[in-house]
Amino acid sequence: MAGIYIHIPFCRQACHYCNFHFTVNQNGKEAFVDALLKEITLQKNYLEGEKIETVYFGGGTPSLLSGDEVKRILDALHRQFVIVPGAEVTLEANPDDLEKKKISELKTTAVNRFSIGVQSFQDDDLKYLHRAHNAQQADYSIKLAQDAGFENITIDLIYGIPEIDVRRETLDKRYETRDSGLVTRDSRPTTKKFLQNLQKLSELGIPHFSAYCLTVEPKTALDKFIREKKMPDVNDAQAAQQFEQLMDFAEANNYEHYEISNFCKPGIYSKHNTSYWTGKKYLGLGPSAHSFDSVSRQWNISNNTLYVQSLSTGELNFEKETLTENNRFNEYIMTALRTKWGVDKNLLKEKFGEEHVEQFEKNAEPFFENQSLQAESEKIILTRKGKLIADKIISELFETD
Repeated sequence: MAGIYIHIPFCRQACHYCNFHFTVNQNGKEAFVDALLKEITLQKNYLEGEKIETVYFGGGTPSLLSGDEVKRILDALHRQFVIVPGAEVTLEANPDDLEKKKISELKTTAVNRFSIGVQSFQDDDLKYLHRAHNAQQADYSIKLAQDAGFENITIDLIYGIPEIDVRRETLDKRYETRDSGLVTRDSRPTTKKFLQNLQKLSELGIPHFSAYCLTVEPKTALDKFIREKKMPDVNDAQAAQQFEQLMDFAEANNYEHYEISNFCKPGIYSKHNTSYWTGKKYLGLGPSAHSFDSVSRQWNISNNTLYVQSLSTGELNFEKETLTENNRFNEYIMTALRTKWGVDKNLLKEKFGEEHVEQFEKNAEPFFENQSLQAESEKIILTRKGKLIADKIISELFETD
């Protein structure tokens, strides 16, 4: 089984923190869809006959597509690939797009899962991030989707968002909050607001959510505003505290913390993202999209005009990297250790040999000693403490060529 990712490179407006490939100029949307349909045909053999169990419309903002455009794309996929009955078909959507008419259009397609980019249920957070929607629209769009029969919904949240008018000198203020049945000592107002976001999520009955730490990416508007002192910077201590609150909330509200940034009611995993973490093959379509066939990785050009021009002449425009054994080893460590299932030493030995297992165990020793890693049978997993420093642990376990 394999997956297909489709990158839709259009947005209504630019979020200050985003470094994904997109444009706010939608004039080229029709030409893009035509080019995408050609790419689907040209890439029909990439997955070597594997059946498709997941299709994911990402971006950008896929909810800017019309229902007819989504149908055209899915029909083209069905002509070239074997898509299994009941395949998970996810479409990322912004709350301001999910009005009754758009939801009704999408209900007539094979889309059966929404990933809604809420980010926060707080208006001042959304202004800081420069999102196109407000808190009321976030709440309303979810309820509209649920009323239309979409039960498989995930939302994105961002933690670590600072107050627009609060600076780091306020961090020593302490108070308690008992939201969501938790008792925590908070260091600034945003921690209380973040718990309110989680409480809202619980009230709405959302079965799955992703939570990402706000990261200031180079060359983004947020990076520029912070350097110019026009906006407060992210505070690492606050972000770490909110991540701990996430883990407390998940435990108290019966959500599985099955990947560092992903939480779900028991068993309701994102099938598409889980396929990435478990090393399955996937085909990426659209500008900037990545593909993986287990031995190599390739990525399309990140330029809409050149993407369309290339496909108008029947050519694919991408770069390709053949993975070394160490590349594949490191990718397995990076993806597996982020999940609740962890690194399987038996699989490690089967794929890479005893020498790699011995080196892995040697590199992991300090993290067992400081209780950041633990063993469960033949699986190595992150402890709660380890989840707070997962990136550091993973990088220390990498092998170099």
